[in-house]
Amino acid sequence: MRIFLTGATGYVGSAVLDALVRGAHEVTALVRDPEKAERVSLRGVQPVIGDLSAPKSYAQAAETCDAIIHAAYESSKRGPQVDRQAIDALLGAAIRHAAKGHPVSFVYTSGVWVLGNTSGKAAEDAPVRPTPLVAWRPDHERLVLDAGRGRTLRTAIVRPGIVYGGGRGIISDLLKNAANGLVRVIGDGRNHWACVYDRDLADLYLRVATNPDGSGVYHATDEADERVADIVGAVARQAKMEPDVRHVPIEEARAKMGPYADALALNQIVRGQRARALGWTPTLHSVAGNVARLLEEFRAKREAA
Repeated sequence: MRIFLTGATGYVGSAVLDALVRGAHEVTALVRDPEKAERVSLRGVQPVIGDLSAPKSYAQAAETCDAIIHAAYESSKRGPQVDRQAIDALLGAAIRHAAKGHPVSFVYTSGVWVLGNTSGKAAEDAPVRPTPLVAWRPDHERLVLDAGRGRTLRTAIVRPGIVYGGGRGIISDLLKNAANGLVRVIGDGRNHWACVYDRDLADLYLRVATNPDGSGVYHATDEADERVADIVGAVARQAKMEPDVRHVPIEEARAKMGPYADALALNQIVRGQRARALGWTPTLHSVAGNVARLLEEFRAKREAA
């Protein structure tokens, strides 16, 4: 299958790229510079040098593909605006290709933070009550889903939990902070994080993009329902010297971190019934139970960088 991927060198996108390459798919990847282009080309991937905010740099390449996976996000104040530009451009490319009689799928990356604090176990049909950091995402989700109604184009939303594995992300930051001797926890740590292993998440993207029935919303979590305090405790026990764990009041955290603090303080129990209906089964079911493994991955990635 010919697949166009954004964010191929990012945290989520690089895991997706690994899964696509393992699946022997013909991948075209949007990258920002020649160095990254060389990196992906060594893996048999066709690079397209461009920028999310410049649709003309990649729309034509996307239009030739059978599936488009949008896993990139620009982490700047312009991020939501750039994401909307990319959605418009990529959907346009997909619609034009579908109009020629080709079945096309478009997979958009959102996140479980659009659910806000959950009441009970939140499945894919749960109402969205986004935390302020991602208040703009539900509109983008609706745009993508609406584009797939009544067309040859098939659209889907993947909502990952907090991703763990490798050398990046929130859990890796905990590992690094513990090694440095100080871990900060927002609030009392009794809130639950919905998490997912990066390789398991990538497998879901592959299933959604290539399955003719893969449309709509999909939650990607390991369903471990772990409390932040339990995750931090497990991380602390793996450190060479036990770190100081400081609990930061939410007001103080907001003053320093802005709306990101509220996102980290969410209490979420999330279920992915539709994802599992596609045959997706996570291989890892716990952060706390796999800290030793995650620490090895973290060190290996840092040494290779």
